[in-house]
Amino acid sequence: MTDLQVNPETRSYRYYRNAVERHWDPHDVDLDDDGAELAEFDRETFDAFRRTVARFGAGEESVTEDLAPLSVVLDDLEDEMFVTTQLYEESKHTDFFDRYWREVVRPEEERRGLAPSSPADDRWFNDEYDELFERNAAAMTALLDDDAPERRATAYCHYHLTIEGVLAQTGYYGLTRAYDADTHPELPHLPGLVAGLTKIRGDEGRHVGFGMAKLRELVESGRVDAAHLHDTVGELLPLVRASIPERDAEGPGPSPDELVAYAGEKHAQRMEQITAANAEIPDVDALTSVE
Repeated sequence: MTDLQVNPETRSYRYYRNAVERHWDPHDVDLDDDGAELAEFDRETFDAFRRTVARFGAGEESVTEDLAPLSVVLDDLEDEMFVTTQLYEESKHTDFFDRYWREVVRPEEERRGLAPSSPADDRWFNDEYDELFERNAAAMTALLDDDAPERRATAYCHYHLTIEGVLAQTGYYGLTRAYDADTHPELPHLPGLVAGLTKIRGDEGRHVGFGMAKLRELVESGRVDAAHLHDTVGELLPLVRASIPERDAEGPGPSPDELVAYAGEKHAQRMEQITAANAEIPDVDALTSVE
């Protein structure tokens, strides 16, 4: 009889178990109160809100489709086990945003006498957004042709550090702060959206942590130079900034400048944890806590 194959002491296995233990169903999130709150939005605010929801929903759909090549080239069983949970979670995030559009946004469009829209309509997106996700898809697909260390690092930088670590986590932080009743009790709030985003943000923290850990292994082994990580993400940041929908600086939640500062601080912290010899990747409980 051979030994069991799974090593429960690995970081990836702990991430896998954390995902299993924190399972949630996007159809269990109560959206009943969000429609009445959306009715308080003026037309300009409602249009901006639809654009934001559409972009994040499309982003989750895109990363769900683009992650598969990584699952093909991974070598370690524990890594493969974790990525199966990430694929499942990206699908749940896509499901949540699709449900939100159907059950909250679409009825409000009808109440206002607007033509029903789709979150996939071209009007919600700009060229920079499209390019950002096209580059991500290309970086992931390239792994199937040549899984060299630098290519794998490039894929992690696109997917885990930039799309999830900068665009998604910063955007979800801003949305949560904007529409949380505890933050702005005097303004319209969206408890269903905040509840769903809170679950999604926990998942994303675990995903980003996995990518960070894999990048640290590549850098520590000498197979990838840390400068490659800085250069790759640096090329993508202008696309990220242009992909986040603009809003009034006086609106609810963090101002655009505050969001930029938040994203910069978090990214610098992650790069330090990946590349500094005396730094460590946070444990999974810290990664999945929502602040």
